[in-house]
Parts: sequence; structure tokens; C-alpha cells
Amino acid sequence: MIDHKAAAAIKAALSAFSAYNNIDATALTSKFTAVFSAQDVFLKKVGALDSVFDDNPKIEALREVFFDLLLINFFSEDVKKLEDDYLETKEWEEIEEQTLDRGTELLNLLLYLNECADEDIEPELEDYLKEFLLVDEDEFQDEHRIYEPVIENQMLMESSVAEIGRIAQQMPEDSEIKEIFYPLMCFFHNTNPSVQEKDEIAKNAPDKGFGMAVLEILANFN
Repeated sequence: MIDHKAAAAIKAALSAFSAYNNIDATALTSKFTAVFSAQDVFLKKVGALDSVFDDNPKIEALREVFFDLLLINFFSEDVKKLEDDYLETKEWEEIEEQTLDRGTELLNLLLYLNECADEDIEPELEDYLKEFLLVDEDEFQDEHRIYEPVIENQMLMESSVAEIGRIAQQMPEDSEIKEIFYPLMCFFHNTNPSVQEKDEIAKNAPDKGFGMAVLEILANFN
């Protein structure tokens, strides 16, 4: 099965990526939908996902955020068909070990948005950092380290997307949050942008295709 949010996010992300990269990635929507919907074990679905990207190198930039989507879909849909304690089993532990280097921080944000939907609350950056990621707690200092550029730049919520773009461009290449910093900050800056506001976000994006694809994924989970 495929979660309706994941299905919508795939379509919207491919459309946004196409719009700013002069390719028609939307033609791959059915292939990705088939991968997500397959009645296979998770690692087999990861292999199928990678095969689509291997065959379509022009959309390589989306590989890891689509891995995040595949994982969130697994948590939302596939787990329903498994034992209640599957995520505590040795089998899942081994899968986690094999996929340690996969995905991005987008996964945490998607988990947060699902929690917001379940609890009927509006997503906010401070809530995400302090209540979901617990960056102020001693035992969550890894999260604090990764999200330090976000924590330090919370004042951007009162600024403009142009300023968010300027800060994003200045981030060091080795920052673990650099890749999704711009779409993450733009999403919390305005969780429901108009078409005109999206154009402004795109205009200031360090990587228009990737940034707008991630923003569309977030919009469909919000």
C-alpha cells in the first residue's frame, strides 16, 4: 500500500523538480508509485527505488529524500501488516544498520508533520526543535549539533526568504543540515505559501529544483 500523503508528495516533488530542471521527471510517477506500493520487504523496496534512480541519473538529487519518503511510507502503511513490535525486532535492527548512511534530516521533519496532524497542532520551528527533536536536552546533543545552524538562525522566521537564501548560501559544505536548510526554513517561515510566494521562494533557492521538490513534499505532509 502507499500512503496518500506519500503518493501526493511523489507527484508534486517530481513536478517541481521538472519545472526547474528542464526535464519531464513526472513520467516516472507511476514507477515510483509501483515501488512504494509493492508487497515486498523494505530492503527489496529500497533496491527497487535505487534502480529507478540508477536508470534516471538526471533526478539523482532526489534519491535520498525519496528514501526518506519510502521510509515514512513504511512506517505509515507497511508496518500495519507486520507484528505490533516489528520495529523492536532483530530483523528491523539489521535493516537500520544496513541503511545507516541513507536518507536526510527530511525524515525527522516528516515524522514531526505526521505528529502535528495526529495532534491537530500547527507546525512551528521552535516546537519542532524543542518539543520534537529535544535539542535542549543533554541526551540529544547529536540533534543539537546537526541543527545548530537552524537553532542559531531562528530569527529568520521574522525575516524574508531572500535572507534565508543568503544564509543558506553561506553554510559550510560539511554541514549535515545544509542540503535541506533552505526548504526547511522556508516551510516554517510560511507553511501555506501562495503561488506568488512559491515563486519568490524559488527565486532565492540555492538549488531551485531540489529546494522546491522538498518544499512540495513538506506541503503534502502538512
